[in-house]
Amino acid sequence: MRRSRWMSLSLGLTMSVGLIVASVPASAGQPAEQGGTGERGGPQEVRFATFNASLNRSAEGELERDLATPDNEQAQKVAEVIQRNRPDVLLINEFDYVEGGVAADLFRDNYLEVGQHGAEPIDYPHAFTAPSNTGVPTGFDLNRDGSTDGPDDAQGFGEFEGQYGMLVLSKYPIDAEGIRTFQNFLWKDMPNATLPSDPDTPEDGDWYSDEILDVLRLSSKSHWDVPVKVGQRTVHLLAAHPTPPSFDGPEQRNGTRNHDEIRFWADYITPGKGGYIYDDEGGRGGLSPQDRFVIAGDYNADPHDGDSVDAAANQLLDSPRLRDTKPGSLGAVAAAKEQGGANDDHVGPHWLDTGDFNPESPGNLRVDYVLPSRQLIPRGSEVFWPVPDDELARLNDASDHHLVRVDVLVP
Repeated sequence: MRRSRWMSLSLGLTMSVGLIVASVPASAGQPAEQGGTGERGGPQEVRFATFNASLNRSAEGELERDLATPDNEQAQKVAEVIQRNRPDVLLINEFDYVEGGVAADLFRDNYLEVGQHGAEPIDYPHAFTAPSNTGVPTGFDLNRDGSTDGPDDAQGFGEFEGQYGMLVLSKYPIDAEGIRTFQNFLWKDMPNATLPSDPDTPEDGDWYSDEILDVLRLSSKSHWDVPVKVGQRTVHLLAAHPTPPSFDGPEQRNGTRNHDEIRFWADYITPGKGGYIYDDEGGRGGLSPQDRFVIAGDYNADPHDGDSVDAAANQLLDSPRLRDTKPGSLGAVAAAKEQGGANDDHVGPHWLDTGDFNPESPGNLRVDYVLPSRQLIPRGSEVFWPVPDDELARLNDASDHHLVRVDVLVP
């Protein structure tokens, strides 16, 4: 059984929004395995990672049922990918939210803490999850198909509330008091928001009525600022999963939203730009210039290829506050060559691809990121995409995304 217990965060809205964090004691803030110099207070090396694990299901309760036993093949592969890479702090995208952290506990108990295919078990004593905007009804016909109750009409695309949620796992303690979530931030409250335009009118940003904009949130899932305690220091894990800039029409309601979901973090980390931001507790503003952070997640935007609006990813990649270590893999190069199709016309280097998508369109793309702030010193980075003749290539179909990891020294 799970050794840790889930507890509510001591925040004013905790009971209403269901934020939950789990932890057990850790010695001097040190992770159980890699990381640290052996001296409390000294610089520590920490592996941050993101993995869109595709642990989403088509109906509410299915993920919990799948994880209740240790024999789900996909979950075994996802767990083995994590065990082979052994991140200290991990963001999992597309992990259905289940109230009380039940699914997260089952995944740790039945999969991560059980060695998979010869890999060593891995223990994450600290975890965080919270509700997602996916599947939350708006009551409006957002895609103008004549219905108000489809998955496209929710605050974030979803067949049920919490589908495609997020989960943070950590060997280091999470500062529960310092967590900020931005699930309820309204899109219209972003200054100069890139709102979608009705192609049949001359106006800009008029796809949604004022009535819709009064309720429509920016985050298709949520944005989380999760402070992780690395010894005596704090590193803010900035987690999100913007909507894909596809599956819409000429109004680009998804493409523009993806752009602004990415812009949210760009403003949050830039002094003087995040003053408009408010969190779910009413706190305002972004990070200070002294704050250390790592931006992580599936951002569904390639800086060179794909359908993103105005090279949305470059809002982060061009920021002077962070480093792009350009994690890559030979497996991505081999896949692009073998699959051909749209990959043959891509401008961006295949080496950096993280998503293995339909070769006809859009082809493989770089959409998953781990971007540390400049106070953190890179020590190495990689995309886990084994080449075809590698024994671990059997794990390439665990998800259509590949785990991205970056090792940093926290000075």
